[in-house]
Amino acid sequence: MSKIDQAKDILKNLGLPDAQQNEISALTLLALCGIKPRDNWDQATRSSLKVTKGIMAFIKKEYKKIYAPNTRETVRRQVLHQFIQARIVDYNPDNPHLPVNSPNAHYAISEAAFDVIISYQTKYWKSLTKKFLSEVGDLSKKYSKERKQTLIPVKLSNGKIIRLSAGKHNEVQQAIVQLFAPRFSKGAEILYLGDTAKKDLYYDEATLNELNIPITQHSKLPDVIIYDRVRNWLFLIEAVTSHGPVTPKRVIEIEEFLKDCKAGRVYVSAFPDFAEFKKHTSNIAWETEVWLVEVPDHMIHFNGDQFLGPR
Repeated sequence: MSKIDQAKDILKNLGLPDAQQNEISALTLLALCGIKPRDNWDQATRSSLKVTKGIMAFIKKEYKKIYAPNTRETVRRQVLHQFIQARIVDYNPDNPHLPVNSPNAHYAISEAAFDVIISYQTKYWKSLTKKFLSEVGDLSKKYSKERKQTLIPVKLSNGKIIRLSAGKHNEVQQAIVQLFAPRFSKGAEILYLGDTAKKDLYYDEATLNELNIPITQHSKLPDVIIYDRVRNWLFLIEAVTSHGPVTPKRVIEIEEFLKDCKAGRVYVSAFPDFAEFKKHTSNIAWETEVWLVEVPDHMIHFNGDQFLGPR
């Protein structure tokens, strides 16, 4: 492996999150350790470096990587901050009393991490890495725990609880399941639920197959699909926060996609509030429905004299 790949491997083993296992993080580690392309890791040194004139200058000289001046903030916020949290780096070790954002701010590999790093590719590496993580913790696990705490819990009709990634779009999806479904499709089943981070977060494969709905092309499905078995109605719902209401073009696409499904289709554009709804009124297809999270008991019908029901 190249020195950059080795540095990435070290960061991974020291418990850094995926976002800090990239090239710029690896180069930052190499700079702080003073490791040149042909050096061995037991030749590492502990020197205090500033970001621009120390870390970035070393990267440019030894690894021929030239970053724009504004990359300094990326290194500071997206690399060094996490290194400090992981106890890999000490902040201002030579003068802990420097004010925040001092031009003399500097960074150095911590003594605990240094002892581990110089053992890389030796028989002591695994044991020292394990000891280090047991003493300071695994930052990737801490971050994972924090992310889990910010996820949006959604209880499905079958009682199963899934968690959507945080964000306004998924808050609307949560409301569709927990507020829309009980009001307008009581007892219906959630067949599909997407996520901005993972498109096909949940889908009921058996029922989708039963209804002849293809399940190999999830990108064509709306955000949420709810099935009312009693009325044989299929609610096809788009959660709209900045784009994506049920447009005439979208209806044609979904109708083609569901050509073998015999259930009646009810198209719904779900918005968080009137303000967002007003931005999209000219694009919403006729013979569809509009539902607003802020007034969950009511529906706006784009169906002329026909109220809620299949097209």
